[in-house]
Amino acid sequence: QVQLVESGGGLVQAGGSLRLSCAASGRIFSINTMGWYRQAPGKQRELVATITSGGSTNYPDSVKGRFTISRDNAKNTTYLQMNSLNPEDTAVYYCNANVRTGVRTYYYTTAWGQGTQVTVSS
Repeated sequence: QVQLVESGGGLVQAGGSLRLSCAASGRIFSINTMGWYRQAPGKQRELVATITSGGSTNYPDSVKGRFTISRDNAKNTTYLQMNSLNPEDTAVYYCNANVRTGVRTYYYTTAWGQGTQVTVSS
């Protein structure tokens, strides 16, 4: 069993910054890709950022240049630094991780955090 614990959400003014953290724990052999998704009311969940075990990152155009994802493999933790926030970034942000749970290559599971609210005021 793998759990993801998120922190860092809150209320911020437009133009401000927030830093989200997500720590994985439980049955972990290694973690492949970690990422962040968000979901605003009435909208589908969308990708915010991903980072591979080797450090390769991916961002959609909506956040590129403003958000930065990073990870600390020793702590099984990923971070999302969000700068130049605007009201369109308001959403529940979810952490995601693809976790290898055993010595066998095919022992993988996908875990999700409970979500943390980010609200950006105008």
